[in-house]
Amino acid sequence: MKKILTNFLALGVCLTPLTVMLIAQPTWGQTQNSRSQEAKRLLKQGIKLTQQQEHQQAIQIFQQGLTIARELKDQKLEALALLGLGRNYDDLGQKQKALDFYNQALPLYRAVGDRTGEARTLDNIGGVYNALGEKQKALDFYNQALPLFRAVGD
Repeated sequence: MKKILTNFLALGVCLTPLTVMLIAQPTWGQTQNSRSQEAKRLLKQGIKLTQQQEHQQAIQIFQQGLTIARELKDQKLEALALLGLGRNYDDLGQKQKALDFYNQALPLYRAVGDRTGEARTLDNIGGVYNALGEKQKALDFYNQALPLFRAVGD
């Protein structure tokens, strides 16, 4: 009986560091979920800053969200961050930079099947081309966006 109790106590002492480590460390899923929540929080903050026309701050926040979204391989969050970056650069008059971000967002929205995001991105690309005086190119993108907006009831 004494030998069994001794072995049991020895096993408990050996497992204590492992148990403490497992309790103290979040699992990969919990870590990923908290990172996802952080990215969503940053993207909401970026949207709010964009609405307040705080474009430089919004760009910094969207960049942080983009980094996390890419780490998580979350294409939907990545597309939203890219769209936000494009919008802010567009508002700052940096049209080519805006196009670069919009063109990165577009295939991601298509990949995740987000037709609203795809329509917005196409519409924004059309707006950039319109502002650059490339009316036919703008019209081409608007014509791609229109049926998507109709399909989603917008």
